[in-house]
Amino acid sequence: MNTARLSDRLTARQPIVLGLFRIVLGVLFTSEGAATLFGVLDRRASPVGEWPFWYAGVIELVCGALVLLGAGTRGAAFLSSGIMAFAYFTEHQQDGLFPLQNGGLAPALFCWGFLLLVFFGPGSPGLAGGRRAPGSRPTGSPLPPQQARD
Repeated sequence: MNTARLSDRLTARQPIVLGLFRIVLGVLFTSEGAATLFGVLDRRASPVGEWPFWYAGVIELVCGALVLLGAGTRGAAFLSSGIMAFAYFTEHQQDGLFPLQNGGLAPALFCWGFLLLVFFGPGSPGLAGGRRAPGSRPTGSPLPPQQARD
């Protein structure tokens, strides 16, 4: 199989792989929120109203579920990316420059993963996928319109 043909086959599957990425990221983020709010998954619950942990847990739970379902993905991903950047710089950065030094690997990866979804969209499948106009590109397809039709 030549390289151009392999590239075409991989490119055709981008929306599905992006959708799987979104689903996994949503499950992981939702579980972080559930652990923070309800004390599940071997974590102690954050007291109601405790700044910033309880509020972050609410955002993680709600936005994680929206991302998981593919509903309002870009907005939820934007808020999630921002809260993870906030967490990294306020809670982790003071303990060292690099994420491996300061325990901020998860917030850094979440931040950049959600930022990717802000720009590339939800992929497929998702609740927001719905119907699209004939000739338009699939939801979340990173291809320009002329390449998405070919």
